[in-house]
Amino acid sequence: MDSTFNIQEELKKLPGKPGVYIMHDASDAIIYVGKAISLKNRVRQYFQASRTRTPKIEQMVARVRRFEYIVTDSELEALVLENNLIKEHCPRYNTLLKDDKTYPYIKVTVGEDFPRILFTRKMTKDKSRYFGPFTSAYAVKETIDLMRRLYHVRSCSRRLPEEIGNERPCLNYHIRQCDAPCQGLVSREEYRRCVDQALDFLGGNYDPLLKMLEGQMMKASEEMRFEEAVTYRDLLSSARQVAQRQKITSSDGEDKDVLAVAADGNDAIVQVFFIRDGRIIGRDHFWLRVSEGEQQGDILGSFIKQFYAGTPLIPRELMLEQDVEDHTLIEEWLSAKRGARVYLRVPKKGTKEKLVEMAHENAQIVLTKDRERIKREEGRTIGAMREITDALGMEPVVRVEAYDISNISGYESVGSMVVFERGKPKRSDYRKFRIRTVQGPNDYASLEEVLTRRFTHGLEEQEKLKKDELNKELGKFSSFPDLIMMDGGKGQVNIAERVLENLGLPIPVCGMVKDDYHRTRGLYFQGEELPIDTRSEGFKLITRVQDEAHRFAIEYHRSLRSKEQVHSVLDDIPGVGPKRRKALMRAFSSIEEIRAAGVEELAKVPSMNEASAHAVYAFFHSDGNGQGA
Repeated sequence: MDSTFNIQEELKKLPGKPGVYIMHDASDAIIYVGKAISLKNRVRQYFQASRTRTPKIEQMVARVRRFEYIVTDSELEALVLENNLIKEHCPRYNTLLKDDKTYPYIKVTVGEDFPRILFTRKMTKDKSRYFGPFTSAYAVKETIDLMRRLYHVRSCSRRLPEEIGNERPCLNYHIRQCDAPCQGLVSREEYRRCVDQALDFLGGNYDPLLKMLEGQMMKASEEMRFEEAVTYRDLLSSARQVAQRQKITSSDGEDKDVLAVAADGNDAIVQVFFIRDGRIIGRDHFWLRVSEGEQQGDILGSFIKQFYAGTPLIPRELMLEQDVEDHTLIEEWLSAKRGARVYLRVPKKGTKEKLVEMAHENAQIVLTKDRERIKREEGRTIGAMREITDALGMEPVVRVEAYDISNISGYESVGSMVVFERGKPKRSDYRKFRIRTVQGPNDYASLEEVLTRRFTHGLEEQEKLKKDELNKELGKFSSFPDLIMMDGGKGQVNIAERVLENLGLPIPVCGMVKDDYHRTRGLYFQGEELPIDTRSEGFKLITRVQDEAHRFAIEYHRSLRSKEQVHSVLDDIPGVGPKRRKALMRAFSSIEEIRAAGVEELAKVPSMNEASAHAVYAFFHSDGNGQGA
């Protein structure tokens, strides 16, 4: 358990504001993401002994070792941010959607000569403009209907102007909801003016339309045209729902980082929101020691230079709370690192400004309520990494990779690659390898295969990225480490250095040396063993890296052994081919569960029938069969 995080103490610091809370387990993996109207009330409920909880929540709470939260301006923003984070991290105890069709958007096909306003659940990189996401599909459809009725925007799929005059005008023309551009009855310029008015509303200028609808509703009511008044009331309600703009997801689909700072005396917190493909997918905060009275712009400028010097992915835009000194110079430096233009911007209005304000509010909360804990946490992560690099005589590093091999007498050898960035595990970058070319228990040869495959793939992906600058995906292997930490000593380090030398990669390698009792005792670097204080945070981080590489390899090896055992037994059952075998493996987690299942339960498995269910049951319950899986 993280000794720096006292759950009961942290519960007292929760703000009574809307936001999203994120639960972490002992390995710091995200296991649950939720939203709240009041973070204080909602998160406390999980840890009240008197409260009745479902078995699922009971199990989740038992695993929680720490939590964090992001404050938002409204429950709507919390809802959308919750959805983004669930999609990004796939927490174990959240109900996971299997596609991205969660929230609706309004799409305006501005790339067409005669644009349309459409309902969609997916944003694509085309020439259209997107608005949303929104939480009510009904409200979106009503608003689109309103746009068409007010501004006579077409709803047909005809290709214009190519198909002008090919067919008769549709019903919308006859009920005066379309000016029939398909017949050439309205010029392109006049039609565009109507579309621009619709875009004006969707872009945030709501007041004129809302006032007009409210006036029409009141007028109809005063003249006792109540059905018409109800229609205007419903349209007004739908338009107001769309007018609740949120800033958690933007429709431009760009990569951005949002940076804000809160400072007090010699302490400062920089909050970074990461926006990828237009969605906030996470955040991080960084504690800094600053000079008394140092300006926010100076703090941000220093932070940007240090943070982005080692960050593999640089976004297209940094949205800042304050402008920084050397603005142009920093833009040029970041653009050169990214290989494409990077902009530093200070938003002055609109949703971008609100997003920066939200980042500042979260930075202020962290500074006020979490100052001491953040300092201790920084010591365990960034501080610990600095201790390691100091021991090696290196400059500070950001990304570290570690490797391990797992097998039993050479059976199903596998390799693991784990990644730590700024002293924290980055599980999304973990990779596993099934050894292909090595027979028997040869860890050195297996390590050589794993490292060769890993860095060869990385070099190939980097070449592809150079040819395709528009490809924003880094790929699985193209981010290279600043330091490789091998689980072992001289032999393992020599293997890694040989592979890197053959590939022309100047990446430093150190070994994590263990004694005869399999306990870590120091580091092996550049031909000599370096001692390290076993009570230091750096030493504790080394053991965490070793344990994580070992755990990841063991889990993969165990899963392969389990699958192989299930295969070996099921292959012997008459009437069970590859399709039914796969269906049984998906329906039951182990061979013991299949053995314990009855005929009716087996028959319910997809692709199984009563005859095959009887065959499986008979195989496991006949004398001498199905034993020793």
